[in-house]
Amino acid sequence: MKIAVFGTTLHAGVMAGLFAEYGHQVYWCLTTSDQHISTTHYQEQVVNQLIQQQLIAERLHLKALKQIPLTVDAYFFAFNCNEQHQLEQILNYLQQQPMIHPKLMVNGSSFGLGGTRQLMQLLPQDDWCYFPDMVQEGNAINSVLQVKHVVVGAETTSAQTKIRELLRPFFSYNHNYLFMPILDAEFTKLSVSGMLATRISYMNDLAQVAEKLNIDIANVRLGLGADNRIGSSYLAAGAGFGGENFSHDILTLSQTIAETGVKSQLLEQVWDINEQQKEILFRKLWNYYHCDLKGKVIAIWGASFKEDTPRTNYSPIHTMLKALWAQGAIIRLHDPQALPLIAEQYGSRDDLILCEDQYEATQGAEALCLLTAWKQYLSLDYRRLHQLMQHPLILDGRNIYDPEYIKAQGFAYAGVGRQ
Repeated sequence: MKIAVFGTTLHAGVMAGLFAEYGHQVYWCLTTSDQHISTTHYQEQVVNQLIQQQLIAERLHLKALKQIPLTVDAYFFAFNCNEQHQLEQILNYLQQQPMIHPKLMVNGSSFGLGGTRQLMQLLPQDDWCYFPDMVQEGNAINSVLQVKHVVVGAETTSAQTKIRELLRPFFSYNHNYLFMPILDAEFTKLSVSGMLATRISYMNDLAQVAEKLNIDIANVRLGLGADNRIGSSYLAAGAGFGGENFSHDILTLSQTIAETGVKSQLLEQVWDINEQQKEILFRKLWNYYHCDLKGKVIAIWGASFKEDTPRTNYSPIHTMLKALWAQGAIIRLHDPQALPLIAEQYGSRDDLILCEDQYEATQGAEALCLLTAWKQYLSLDYRRLHQLMQHPLILDGRNIYDPEYIKAQGFAYAGVGRQ
């Protein structure tokens, strides 16, 4: 098939690369302007390599909107939650073109409930489907290819037939597809995010109790994960979840439930627990230093909302920075990828020192707080930390270290739900 892909999200890049790799002819539009963009870059090198390989093989072509041939069979849209106006501009343009209808129109954007319906009103003569964004940062390609069942919103036989052909290289069998009405599929996507968020917040709630009872939440996690009715995914206690699309899904689902008049406070509580959890390391630090953080140098490792991405949307770093600054602390921050975004957001200030080296960030620090579990943080040079830090205190916001080993190296340690 000939496919036009629109958007700069990771979802757009992964699907454009995979469509091309598996034999489709793909035209990828990165902007709604008349400008031709010849390059794009993601933090995941495996995605960049896939895209580059397909460009060289000439199965993938980067095009401006008006350069995309009107003979394409399918249009695939993958925008983030703040870009709906861009997609509407594209549809208004297509509406004016002498195209042969119906075309397959696939909305893979994160617009929330009812987003696809709004788009359908602009081109109602086409076959519309909703294909949820399932791409996980840090494991982008496998998160698509290893899915066993894919939810697809498609309300006509024609739409189902076409999208099954579009996706057939990845999902070969009929049992791979869970077809349902578009609104149901959108709500299912939000509900999945809500369930995952609930698991995370549940574990963080248990972690608070575990600390008071001198129970190690890591053991509790092992026991829960071993139960095949539950599984191990999204059971890690920590400093709270973030991410633009994931957080937006939770907020959208919570608002949707509230607007129906149904008296359900579960998701509101899930969100509240998560927001409070972003302060967990600050509270531990506050208690450790007996409510006096003024002038203290605090090292932080990790600003992105998760490892292997530069994005800081809804990351605990923002809560941590504001809380520490309110108490007069000085922050020395390291992150392998997110420092440019932090500098752009907060500008130059005396109480924020951005460090290119992770150990440089610990110079003179009276505590080291870990917020993101980047691989390079997993193993520590304890002797170097002792030499650099003013006080040997490690606050582990992702429970990646062995508490007993850390203490044996002469450090004070506090995790989440662990002593």
